[in-house]
Amino acid sequence: MLTSAAPFGVVRCSILRGSEGVAAGRGFPSFLPTEVEKIQDQTTRDMAQRIERVPVKTSFSKNYIMSSCVKPLQKTEEKPTVLLHGFDSSCLEWRYTFPLLEGAGLETWALDVLGWGFSDLEQLPPCDVVSKREHLYQFWRSHIKRPMVLVGPSLGAAIAIDLAVSHPEAVSELVLIDASVYAKGTGRLSKLPRFAAYAGVSILKSLPLRFVVGLGTFNSGSIFSIYDRTIVGSLHCLLPWWEDATVDFMLSGGYNVISQINQVTQKTLIIWGEDDRIISTEFAQRLHQEIANSDLQMIPVCGHSPHVEKPEETAKLIGDFVQEKS
Repeated sequence: MLTSAAPFGVVRCSILRGSEGVAAGRGFPSFLPTEVEKIQDQTTRDMAQRIERVPVKTSFSKNYIMSSCVKPLQKTEEKPTVLLHGFDSSCLEWRYTFPLLEGAGLETWALDVLGWGFSDLEQLPPCDVVSKREHLYQFWRSHIKRPMVLVGPSLGAAIAIDLAVSHPEAVSELVLIDASVYAKGTGRLSKLPRFAAYAGVSILKSLPLRFVVGLGTFNSGSIFSIYDRTIVGSLHCLLPWWEDATVDFMLSGGYNVISQINQVTQKTLIIWGEDDRIISTEFAQRLHQEIANSDLQMIPVCGHSPHVEKPEETAKLIGDFVQEKS
């Protein structure tokens, strides 16, 4: 059971300018949809202003992929903590926990998984599992360059496990949050005709649908706060290549890491919201049993996204885990 602790400190961050800069007079990177201005939450706005694109070279794209992320303000001697996001989301998922981890002195990165987030995919690279893995690995090789503590919430946990098993030299430890790791890929959706897949993805873009999903995902919050979270969670869907990238992932079969779980050798922290209505806590116990070197921490009065609902508790668990190993 989680014990109470003083909240981590928060640092105010200046805007980082990357290979693609910030739009003059707007405060946000020029590649973000203008709808970012509708976001009311100041913490989210602060993090959005720090998103930048950096070049990543892969074998499946002739050109560098300008890949979106939030970079650390400074590098430290500790192992970097690298935050992934869940299915069809972006690095903004970490808007509340990211500054707390930075405030605790961790070198913290938040990355957008290939096909989602705010990377430049105008050349429409493949976005299947193999391509996502290579892109993440090459991002690590080019920009992080040291063994990392890789953090994956929901489907991001499957992405993290896949990389940890495929490239153990890149991942020193794992943190898995309400992990979606027992699904057998995209299932029947991978058999859809392409036109039907596009129709389904178009529905997935719907704000009302995302709002209803938000009601089931979060255990707390006002209607207004859940609506604001819906705006944040759908912002990346407004980029022109989002439908193509999502359909490509869907038809490719998606993630099935069930056979990889018992191959994980890294020390692993498993975090789970006690009131998760998306993925049963029974899977938390199963995952804890199947990863030999793991610790399970439950967060009370919390749903599927502890890093959004309970950022202070989540940041403390991650911070203690990272600093214990450093």
